[in-house]
Amino acid sequence: MQVTQIGLDTDKSQQLSQKLNILLSNFQIFYINARGFHWNIKGEKFFELHAKFEELYTDALVKIDEVAERILTLGNIPLHSFTDYVKTATISEKTNISEGKAAVYEVVEGFQNLLAIERELLELSDDARDEGTNALMSDYIREQEKQVWMYSAFLK
Repeated sequence: MQVTQIGLDTDKSQQLSQKLNILLSNFQIFYINARGFHWNIKGEKFFELHAKFEELYTDALVKIDEVAERILTLGNIPLHSFTDYVKTATISEKTNISEGKAAVYEVVEGFQNLLAIERELLELSDDARDEGTNALMSDYIREQEKQVWMYSAFLK
């Protein structure tokens, strides 16, 4: 068995990196969607949602960097073109959404999509004995589950 510089199985690290690139692509689309919601939100809850969407895209930007650096740590190359992100992501680009509930609905759907990928990564990283990726996914899952609960409460 060949191992990476950090002592993980090379084949399993490659598999993890491929799935991390899917997560990276989805975070990039989630980021740009949240940015668009922030810019275009209108209506009664403007001030509240404008600030919340800024929190979302700021947090996504940090996670984008962490995921890309994790791929590099595993000895692989992160995707780095918007063309690749759009092809790879399962979250779709959202445009011209300015109504609060419609934007929040898309945020919740985005989180649900990210959570599914992160749970798959949690299993893969456990199998690969990759505690770094495992810890990262556990943190993301815990945070995002709470976000789903909070944003879903807004929709009721």
